[in-house]
Amino acid sequence: QIDKYLYAMRLSDETLIDIMARFRREMKNGLSRDFNPTATVKMLPTFVRSIPDGSEKGDFIALDLGGSYFRILRVKVSHEKKQTVQMESEIYNTPEDIMHGSGTRLFDHVAECLGDFMEKQQIKDKKLPVGFTFSFPCRQSKLDEGILITWTKRFKASGVEGADVVRLLNKAIKKRGDYDADIMAVVNDTVGTMMTCGFDDQRCEVGLIIGTGTNACYMEEMRHIDLVEGDEGRMCINTEWGAFGDDGSLEDIRTEFDREIDRGSLNPGKQLFEKMVSGLYMGELVRLILVKMAKEGLLFEGRITPELLTKGKFETKHVSAIEKSKEGLNKAKEILTRLGVEPSHEDCIAVQHVCTIVSFRSANLVASTLGAILNQLRDNKGVGRLRTTVGVDGSLYKMHPQYARRLHKTTRRLVPDSEVRFLLSESGSGKGAAMVTAVAYRLAEQHRLIDETLAEFKLTHEQLLQVKKRMRAEMEAGLKKKTHETAKVKMLPTFVRSTPDGTENGDFLALDLGGTNFRVLLVKIRSGKRRTVEMHNKIYAIPIEVMQGTGEELFDHIVTCISDFLDYMGIKGARLPLGFTFSFPCKQTSLDAGILLNWTKGFKATDCEGEDVVYLLREGIKRREEFDLDVVAVVNDTVGTMMTCAYEDPNCEIGLIVGTGSNACYMEEMRNIEMVDGEQGRMCVNTEWGAFGDNGCLDDIRTIYDKAVDDYSLNAGKQRYEKMISGMYLGEIVRNILIDFTKRGFLFRGQISETLKTRHIFETKFLSQIERLALLQVRAILQQLGLNSTCDDSIIVKTVCGAVSRRAAQLCGAGMAAVVDKIRENRGLEHLEITVGVDGTLYKLHPHFSRIMHQTVKDLAPNCDVTFLLSEDGSGKGAALITAVGCRLRDAEQ
Repeated sequence: QIDKYLYAMRLSDETLIDIMARFRREMKNGLSRDFNPTATVKMLPTFVRSIPDGSEKGDFIALDLGGSYFRILRVKVSHEKKQTVQMESEIYNTPEDIMHGSGTRLFDHVAECLGDFMEKQQIKDKKLPVGFTFSFPCRQSKLDEGILITWTKRFKASGVEGADVVRLLNKAIKKRGDYDADIMAVVNDTVGTMMTCGFDDQRCEVGLIIGTGTNACYMEEMRHIDLVEGDEGRMCINTEWGAFGDDGSLEDIRTEFDREIDRGSLNPGKQLFEKMVSGLYMGELVRLILVKMAKEGLLFEGRITPELLTKGKFETKHVSAIEKSKEGLNKAKEILTRLGVEPSHEDCIAVQHVCTIVSFRSANLVASTLGAILNQLRDNKGVGRLRTTVGVDGSLYKMHPQYARRLHKTTRRLVPDSEVRFLLSESGSGKGAAMVTAVAYRLAEQHRLIDETLAEFKLTHEQLLQVKKRMRAEMEAGLKKKTHETAKVKMLPTFVRSTPDGTENGDFLALDLGGTNFRVLLVKIRSGKRRTVEMHNKIYAIPIEVMQGTGEELFDHIVTCISDFLDYMGIKGARLPLGFTFSFPCKQTSLDAGILLNWTKGFKATDCEGEDVVYLLREGIKRREEFDLDVVAVVNDTVGTMMTCAYEDPNCEIGLIVGTGSNACYMEEMRNIEMVDGEQGRMCVNTEWGAFGDNGCLDDIRTIYDKAVDDYSLNAGKQRYEKMISGMYLGEIVRNILIDFTKRGFLFRGQISETLKTRHIFETKFLSQIERLALLQVRAILQQLGLNSTCDDSIIVKTVCGAVSRRAAQLCGAGMAAVVDKIRENRGLEHLEITVGVDGTLYKLHPHFSRIMHQTVKDLAPNCDVTFLLSEDGSGKGAALITAVGCRLRDAEQ
């Protein structure tokens, strides 16, 4: 009979699956930018981005406002052997008149209770971080703000809707003036519950409340949350599912009793799903059904008493009592007798059945909305089978004898491909609020320390001017006879006396030796109206045993390669002029004589250091007795770069390389080059500026990380400027910072992987990529390096790379500013217009390096108008051009 009477409350699995699909659509609408304004399920971003990771610690206060009482807790999280949590709490009453009075009174009451609590805890003088659990729908744009959308449950304080509750509470605390509190996070109770359970089970990613009200939250992928910037990582979404159905989408399953309850509530037409499910309304639903059945003579022989007609007389706790399996019927008799209806045994059985149908419907409805969330999580992860934990709290779930079991059973039936663990939140949402606060506190503290560390890499305008001034002084020292010996910036004369003038013509050979590969080129230069340069080249390997054998073997190998190339091009007969790019430190005494000062880059051939490399090459050609070449010039790659660009732009009188290493050359007045006789004209000077700072003149801006990189390098104490600028070392600086940050617990959960300990793992190309890419791709790069990074880690790594490369570009710009200003003063000009030819992977590939360097030159040398021109093949084409210019000048002399 009752089943027939309440058939509308018995929901089939088919209906539940349908409701699940409807709710999933509502979730989608709430997450989308276009549909959110009109969506009933608001899907509010909470700005909680991760569950506790076990590293939280500290002393926190949690406020919990939202149910029938108001709780304040002190939560101490410590790390002795394992993470432990100590909690003390007080419960304060929130009287009805305050819940329905003005917002000012409500927050004054909260501030007063907090003062009382701090007094008892003797912490009024401490400014502890506070987490505020506020169990109402709030819009947040950051963690420490909550704008109340609408009151729900029993609350109706005026002047709060549309206001930020953190501001209101801070105002109330300030007004008292007897203590200070730092509110770091506003948390919805569902989020608090998820975080509380997440503390015990890292798999927990759903929070569920079934108590006075009902709601759920879960961890959603950022890429699905339109209302928050960024696609990285995850964020907890507070669904506010109590409002499901407010647009009429549940009308087909709402009964006349649901409508009656809604009409008599504080917020008619709102929270319709909640009114079918939660504890605040369940007893009342049963009462309305009993009244109607009594009126129709189906119960109590038609007796109706004033008590039975009084709203709120039949409470949800009575439903729980009546549904107990053993003493349920006795309880029913007791409760109904108090209502004065003199129940028979049959009445008691019938009432128990009504209670069961109402509470079972609630569990079924929650199972279907929860099922929608579980399906969303499964699809997000792209797994066939989801393993997850749902953290649950709320009086109905806890107190009702059958509720939890029914909810679990229905959920597993509706989403069979999920393994769900339900974890009861022991300590409510307070511990969770403290956890959220702990995470926020940890991040804020961490950001402060990271900023403090990276501040050393931020150079002021004054510091950069100092660098420019010192570079200038070091250059002067290298040029002067009496200081040249001890000078660190060597300012080597190159005997290149002029840049191309466009009349160069002929066929030239170029050799390029500077690393493990060796190139031979034929360069055909044609002058006239349509100047052209045509190039052919072939690359030869240099085996390690040749690099580290005798000098004779090395030069014999080079000559063999040249011989092969001449055959290949069919030009063995001609005696071609040759330019030799030799990218090792050389002291030149003329254009075609260069004495090797020392090998670098893994070369160790004997009997070469201190010898003239052009002589060694000529001897090798003689030994072979196959062909003859006219070696005209030995060239440094920086000078080649300048020459290549000068061929395009006659205004180019500076060469710059920022790649694996760094160096610069420029056209200096002969009168200033004391190491070479003659006062007339100009000559290109190879600064070898990488060694700037080797006398300690940059120590005030070098960091501990620069010192570490230098100490572990192959040439400790040498090339210090280069080590702060060039590609070979920037990755090492970054790696050292990352190790330090990991040791301090800011990165990779404090775990230093083997990869991170490997020197030179962080190639500079990674730096360029990391600064160019979105965070998701940064994570992929870090994964290639064996570093499992979270979203937060990726942000930090990106920040570190930015700080290091920015400083490199500024230091390089300061050096360049010294060079251009020196040229300007040399020529007695107010204003100089000049072009710099540039080459090098860092300059070419890094997304910001060139822009920052150009800006720095502009700032530090305002009277110079500097154009930067990218060089094409300075060491090949450049060497040929130097040879061509050398031939032209030699012919002119003769």
